[in-house]
Amino acid sequence: MSRLRPLTDPDTFPSLDPAFIHARPAVGLGADQPPPRILLLYGSLRERSYSRLAVEEAARLLQLFGAETRIFDPSDLPLPDQIGGDDHPAVHELREHAFWSDGMVWCSPERHGQITGIMKTQIDHLPLSIGGMRPTQGRTLAVMQVSAGSQSFNTVNTLRLLGRWMRMFTIPNQSSVPKAYEEFDGAGRMKPSPLYDRIVDVMEELVRFTVLLRPHAEQLVDRYSERKEAGRAIDPQKDISAIALNPSS
Repeated sequence: MSRLRPLTDPDTFPSLDPAFIHARPAVGLGADQPPPRILLLYGSLRERSYSRLAVEEAARLLQLFGAETRIFDPSDLPLPDQIGGDDHPAVHELREHAFWSDGMVWCSPERHGQITGIMKTQIDHLPLSIGGMRPTQGRTLAVMQVSAGSQSFNTVNTLRLLGRWMRMFTIPNQSSVPKAYEEFDGAGRMKPSPLYDRIVDVMEELVRFTVLLRPHAEQLVDRYSERKEAGRAIDPQKDISAIALNPSS
């Protein structure tokens, strides 16, 4: 059983003006092949979930910009610690998709001024380390929120905090969609508006940062404290930084 949601109409963009689109927004920043791999998570189980609809719009744009996408369906995800050892197929699959990814998109509704429980549950099922492997560290992250009322940034602020805690590179831009019920048509597609344009901006930026940082992710998250704990001493003959500082050595 796959918990990946299919993406309908992946090549249809009724709210996008193609005259202003970069087909390859990251060109010149680094190798954009293989395509950047982006995992998208949403935070509502409603049949008409606006966080899911926003994520689907984001996934279409990411594919347009040359990325591969996966949208995880959390509908049968247990609570953290509900099952011994987190031994549940949905937990295993979520972690597999996290390891697969180069970057992520997190989109949550704002409920009582904060992210939803289902959003936090997904993040809580992604430990900093699993058997020496890290499902989030060094990956890029874009944060989004939808609201029933006026525009707010409580949820994206919390998602940024969580992204920092998960040792991810959260991009500067973000999306907050107020009165989301007014922004989507009957088919679940987002209407043309500055709010849609902001999602385009965010996905362009996510692709750029992912391509830019992907080759350097391992070096960027290399830590003295972890090398010390693991007993991984630096070999002076292979330490590029030391050679650069002492070119005569």
